[in-house]
Amino acid sequence: MIVFIDDRPIRLVHAKKATQFDNLTHYDQIVDARLEILKDESLRGHLLILNATPTMLEKVVYLVQNVSLTDLQSITLLCPDKEACEARFTGLFKVVKAAGGVVFNGDKMLLMFRRKVWDLPKGKLDGGETSREGAAREVEEETGCKVAVEDKICTTWHTYAMNGSRILKRTKWYRMRLLDDSKMAPQEDEDIEKLAWLDRKEAQLALTNSFSSIRYVMEQVYTAQTNPHSDRIGAGRE
Repeated sequence: MIVFIDDRPIRLVHAKKATQFDNLTHYDQIVDARLEILKDESLRGHLLILNATPTMLEKVVYLVQNVSLTDLQSITLLCPDKEACEARFTGLFKVVKAAGGVVFNGDKMLLMFRRKVWDLPKGKLDGGETSREGAAREVEEETGCKVAVEDKICTTWHTYAMNGSRILKRTKWYRMRLLDDSKMAPQEDEDIEKLAWLDRKEAQLALTNSFSSIRYVMEQVYTAQTNPHSDRIGAGRE
């Protein structure tokens, strides 16, 4: 599970996968939740928390949302009971379900420029709608393009505040193939200024002006292209 709070990635990883973290040199801070208390000064650079519990996770969420953390880049929590940590995390918020897609036309992908940053089409699901149905509908509404929904790319979570409530948005992302762009146009009432078909290099450059969650989705797309069997991707027909 990866959650973006204030555009910072917070990763929850099962402790059984700890062998992936044998090389710790790229972490700036390492805290063992069994042995020490998490302090504000530890929240800088790339932070790894070992033996993370649901209580520790709740404290991390509080600090990230309430303390000035200008030097913090990411947090990875190794959780002996990952399901319990995820349940505690989602219980802190009202969960909103959404879906979106990365649309391909040959070797080019569709990006949209909205509110001064590059983004991907996505939106909340309607009642009774599946994620795949909602993703296709949102793409057509926001871009005018008809698409065929293919494999799932990944799931992202990000938080925001609305009317005094803390919201956690779960977005399922799908790879899509363009069927018809004859009515392609940006949805202006959603503040979409323009649409663009970009190749990989152009997209990577554009996404330097984007959100961490959107760059993460594109990283998963590129990983799937390089290694179709990679378990980093939430691949499948979900």
